[in-house]
Amino acid sequence: MSELSGYTIRTMTRPELDTVVEWAAKEGWNPGTGDAGCFYRTDPEGFLVGLLGNEPVAAISVVRYGSSSGFLGFYLVRPEYRGMGLGLRIWHAGLARLEGRTAGLDGVVAQQENYRKSGFTPAWRNIRYEGTGGNEGRKQGIKGGSIVPISELPFEKLLEYDRHCFPEERRTFLECWVNRQGSRALGIVENTRIAGYGVIRPCRNGFRIGPLFADRADLGEALFSALKAPLPAGTPFFLDIPEPNSSALEMAGQHRMRPVFETSRMYRGEPPELPLRKTFGITTFELG
Repeated sequence: MSELSGYTIRTMTRPELDTVVEWAAKEGWNPGTGDAGCFYRTDPEGFLVGLLGNEPVAAISVVRYGSSSGFLGFYLVRPEYRGMGLGLRIWHAGLARLEGRTAGLDGVVAQQENYRKSGFTPAWRNIRYEGTGGNEGRKQGIKGGSIVPISELPFEKLLEYDRHCFPEERRTFLECWVNRQGSRALGIVENTRIAGYGVIRPCRNGFRIGPLFADRADLGEALFSALKAPLPAGTPFFLDIPEPNSSALEMAGQHRMRPVFETSRMYRGEPPELPLRKTFGITTFELG
């Protein structure tokens, strides 16, 4: 796609994404143990790698959703190659792939000003909370509803529910995400209709919940408690909460979780109108 002094940028191969996930782990991002497979299936053309000769040194993901949206993540340069302009070149290559679409990202505090310079505007903060298994906190029942494995729900109905919580349909991603090995995916049914769902997956350190969508606070609480219930005492788990959802923040406090990290959700282009009151946990910082 581009070349300067032996530096080339091209589409990543599937094994190269595994390499980039290892870079992310070294940066403390705590990726899920099976994330790469679902990420790559979502948009195999949406992962770019920068190489010096044949050596991968930089990466970015620019995954497209539908006809009008995209999400940027995995923006990484290996530490020994920083300050050489390699990251900026792959950044511009990534933005070019999302040209004409609303592009989202989760920006760490230190980089938010740089993202502003590229036309990204803050929309809200996402705050990562950490808890531990066995720390039950508040429990709240649900009236007239039931929690069931995702596998018992019609996938088309699940996809329809997810579409109301995400800017575009993400069929390929969701098919993989809710069926991935080692994860626990639950839905909540109320009056014969889906009223929420969530997924908890193993990571390098503990577990991460995401997404966690629910129509109301009591349903979000019930799903959250059911997802983390099997975790052994002391096992760390994480939930990335959009700050505008005050019910989710209250839930985290009731379960004695603590904030450990934050990002700013930023968009270039017209921000999507999302029901953040139903978003108790975003899916991922990498793919939105």
